[in-house]
Amino acid sequence: MAEVPGAVFAAGGLVGGYGVARWTRQRPLGGAVLAVAGAAAARQWHRRAGGPAAGALTAAYAAAFAGSHPLAKKVGAWPAVFSVAGAVALASWAVADRRG
Repeated sequence: MAEVPGAVFAAGGLVGGYGVARWTRQRPLGGAVLAVAGAAAARQWHRRAGGPAAGALTAAYAAAFAGSHPLAKKVGAWPAVFSVAGAVALASWAVADRRG
């Protein structure tokens, strides 16, 4: 069975975390989704590209989450979340997933 690419976990964590937080009105629950998906993505990145790449991609994941907040003030919440999710997924593919 093929492994799920880190890009799927990362993009899914950003979109899913926001969606869960918004629809349940429980920000900690959305944060838990974000954290679990981020950990799964980091595991895949480490497996496919090694520790330094996994560290850089994990930092990009956290920066995307943080950066989505000011971006949302300019373009709206969902467009911001989809934008940063796409950026992290692209970085994941470029650095780690295409090797798998």
